[in-house]
Amino acid sequence: MDKKIILIGASGHGKVVADIAKKNGYTDISFLDDDKQIEFCGAYPVIGKCSDAKKYKDYCFVVSIGNCSIRQKIQMQLEENELNVVSLFHPSAIIADDVEIGRGTVVMAGAVINSGACIGNGCIVNTCSSVDHDCTLNDFVHVSVGAHIAGTVTIGERTWIGAGATVNNNLEIVGDCMIGSGAVVVSNIAESGTYIGVPAKRLSLQK
Repeated sequence: MDKKIILIGASGHGKVVADIAKKNGYTDISFLDDDKQIEFCGAYPVIGKCSDAKKYKDYCFVVSIGNCSIRQKIQMQLEENELNVVSLFHPSAIIADDVEIGRGTVVMAGAVINSGACIGNGCIVNTCSSVDHDCTLNDFVHVSVGAHIAGTVTIGERTWIGAGATVNNNLEIVGDCMIGSGAVVVSNIAESGTYIGVPAKRLSLQK
């Protein structure tokens, strides 16, 4: 019997998720996307809009959208419709045996998640990133390509850790933050916002 999966979000990120799905043994892979001009994502067909998901009760689902808030909204809609949201792990990812991972999370090629970590629902642990021991990533966190989270860090919901960023050990970051590419977080972040630089500092809005 074919393993069937629908990915929501026909984008470059979606292509990568589709490749992971194939490597996880899915043989029937397709996309839903609200852009009517997109007919294929890589080799895989776009078969309808996001709202069509409820027609496919016998499929597995993953939301292949990088934006944390949008990913949360769509995944929650899937779950409300009692659809089967699954997680995908690239075969080259290194995940310790005691790691806990929620529904709809994708762990990409070369990623490392070490012992004692807890990863929430709908997270992305992207290519060649790392989450070290005893970290907690709450729901819908995105750890971007090449970012590194040191041990015993807690990251709040919907926070996005930018490409190549580093978070030092024993820190807490609240939800709804954007940590800029290459930033280095060296102290707790208690206020939502955008943080850039070395060390990372909150970006003030210009009036």
